[in-house]
Amino acid sequence: MHNIQIRQEILDRLMARRGRINFYETIDPKRTALVVIDMQNTFCASGSPAEVPSSRGIVPHINALAAELRKDGVPVIWVLHANTQHKGRSDWELFYNHVVAGEVRARTLESNSPQNQAVYSELQVGDEDITIIKNRYSALTPGSSSLERVLRSMGIDSVLIAGTKTNVCCESTARDAMMMDFKVTMLSDCCGALSDEEHRSALENIIQQFGNVMTSKEALEMMRSHKA
Repeated sequence: MHNIQIRQEILDRLMARRGRINFYETIDPKRTALVVIDMQNTFCASGSPAEVPSSRGIVPHINALAAELRKDGVPVIWVLHANTQHKGRSDWELFYNHVVAGEVRARTLESNSPQNQAVYSELQVGDEDITIIKNRYSALTPGSSSLERVLRSMGIDSVLIAGTKTNVCCESTARDAMMMDFKVTMLSDCCGALSDEEHRSALENIIQQFGNVMTSKEALEMMRSHKA
């Protein structure tokens, strides 16, 4: 897990701009869902083609938070990445032709095939949890997944974002969520990146322009103190 803090200069900037650190000072548990991004073997398993070692370190925090949220009736949504192939072409050719190459490309294509997708084995999935497949970094980019429809159908207007990578799929989903008028909270101890610097950079982007950045304990306390 990353041991970083938002820089003081960023906090000072927020206080000068809006007089407080958080975007939102309340989180309504009845209108909130936990959205866990890409916690699957492709990113979590040791030696996997897109391994993010820090993702394994956040597993206990995600398990603990999800268990508490289920007690409060808060939906837990696991968003997994997959790309289909047809006649040698994937449904995301730009990524596979320009972001990865050679053996990494071949292994990533295989690892991301829909039939290989499941929540990482060390994570505890509840019977009532929801699993959604996406095919782009952001689960809310038009056409990438059914996440928006699922959230709207449940009357959700606030999302807690966890998963990996902090600065890629988590940040992309968080940015789109805010643009679509969802209230975003990025969970700093439930997200993992390839380096402390990338993790902190993403959190500082979010807290300035897109939503709250809180630990899972802080977010849970805010939700449980909410007065209807």
